[in-house]
Amino acid sequence: MTLKISDHISIPDTGIEFYPIRSRGPGGQNVNKVSSGVHIRFDIHASDLSEEIKAKLLSLKDKRITRQGVIVIKAMTYRSAAKNREDGLERLAELIRRAVRPVKKRKPTRPTKASKNRRLDSKNRRSRVKALRKKIDYN
Repeated sequence: MTLKISDHISIPDTGIEFYPIRSRGPGGQNVNKVSSGVHIRFDIHASDLSEEIKAKLLSLKDKRITRQGVIVIKAMTYRSAAKNREDGLERLAELIRRAVRPVKKRKPTRPTKASKNRRLDSKNRRSRVKALRKKIDYN
């Protein structure tokens, strides 16, 4: 089975490692006995992704990506291991989609005359408020 990211990108399950972990939260005794949470590890360097996609992934500022280039996702929202695994894979796919998505160029804009006037009016109002706080000189 493969994880489909887009029409052109997919990752085979062999490139993704799953480790069962104990989940937190409600569940009574079950929480202490059953490892329904999942740690998902995906090594960017060892993957079949193109060099361009690898570089984009490694340049992301995300706490889930380690210095060694391994994506670690903890999935423990649900009470069943299968749902947690599915949730973790979807989050991994979304992370990769975010890296692949082209960055929009910012169009430089200029402030409107009305926005400039609003800014100056608020500065003026603030100035008057502060002026009223000054000591009054009775001389």
